[in-house]
Amino acid sequence: MRKYILLLLTALTLASCGEYNKVLKSTDPDVKLDFARRAFEQKKYVQAATVLSDIVDAYRGKEKAEDVLYLLALSNYENKDYASSGVYFKNYYTRYPRGKYTELARFYCGYGYYLDSPEPQLDQSDTMKGIEELQAFLDYFPRSDKVSIAQNAIFELQDKLTLKELQNAQLYYNLGNYLGNNYESAVIVARNAIRTYPYSRYKEDLEMLILKARYQEASQSVDEKKADRFREVIDEYYSFINNYPDSPNRHEADNILRIAQNYVGDR
Repeated sequence: MRKYILLLLTALTLASCGEYNKVLKSTDPDVKLDFARRAFEQKKYVQAATVLSDIVDAYRGKEKAEDVLYLLALSNYENKDYASSGVYFKNYYTRYPRGKYTELARFYCGYGYYLDSPEPQLDQSDTMKGIEELQAFLDYFPRSDKVSIAQNAIFELQDKLTLKELQNAQLYYNLGNYLGNNYESAVIVARNAIRTYPYSRYKEDLEMLILKARYQEASQSVDEKKADRFREVIDEYYSFINNYPDSPNRHEADNILRIAQNYVGDR
């Protein structure tokens, strides 16, 4: 019985492949569209996308053009080819701004970039595209049932960008005074990140890094600048503690304060 089932499955697979190859050679767009729809329903997304890409231009200006373009975009999306799906979804909502699939096209366009967003240390172009597309989706469809999903995705993407900036600031901090005052660069990067993403979960880490950078800058300054810079450290400490009184970094921050106060005689 098992052998019979395996033979049957093999025969069905060969038949399916044979039909696919036959359809690829067909010059009839309707035949290809019918096959693509069946392939999509059977979760054969590569086959569906390949066939639809052959006929999408043939249907332009025709009644089925909207369905073909959307199905092509969705086939690529389900195949996890988010770069291609993003292009087709954008083509769809640009061509059909009030189309029957426009809400979904805008959502999936942005969400695909969210799913494809790389690790923070890599290029974040797709992350930026994801934020842009999802924000546009929220602007156009504020009552969609996918609003909360889009908002959460935006927050995650913004956190990823913030983490990248935190890593950049940390890199400057680690460089110290090598070939210049990199502590100041660390402060600038961290402050810009806080200004751009004020609600990020990495805000506390950024503010702590600013405090540490100011402390290192003061400690390694020439004598005539130490007093003023340690006063800046004290200001940064109180700013940090006011925002995060129960921070896990409180002990380190308190030690920085004691050293700064001892230097400037501020008790």
